[in-house]
Amino acid sequence: MTNETVKQQLIDKFGEVVTNFSEPYGMMTFEVACDHNLKVLQFLYEDPSLGFTFLNDLTAIHYPDNKGKELAVVYLLQNIREGLRIRMKVYTDINKPDVYTATSIFETANWLEREAYDFFGVNFVGHPNLIRIMNVEEMDYFTLRKEYKLEDQTRTDKDDEMFGR
Repeated sequence: MTNETVKQQLIDKFGEVVTNFSEPYGMMTFEVACDHNLKVLQFLYEDPSLGFTFLNDLTAIHYPDNKGKELAVVYLLQNIREGLRIRMKVYTDINKPDVYTATSIFETANWLEREAYDFFGVNFVGHPNLIRIMNVEEMDYFTLRKEYKLEDQTRTDKDDEMFGR
């Protein structure tokens, strides 16, 4: 199995739903329309010729300048038999950060989606227990979003030697 065969099967099955294929460092990367992420994941998991049965990681990324697609959910999948890994990206609007949960396909998605919710605010629709796992429930913001200004480098009220500078 090669990246090209996986790409062709995805295009044959889903057409315009899967886009922007690339291969940075040899790992096939592609984007999926937000409302089709579960269908594509199910196909990659269940199709015997593909067999992407292992979810290596799931995370989110905040792109504040990408209007309408500010949050990305990134899935790293692996076919263990073939040793092939792929990266699937789903973009969503920060004002309605809804993405379907993958917990019905991958049990490991449970914890990973909770982490993405906790730090980025991605709402995984259908998740069985979408609560914060690292931060307190009372927080009304998401710590890894790029919504805060960087520290002012011209400040004179602190001693740089205390911070290893």
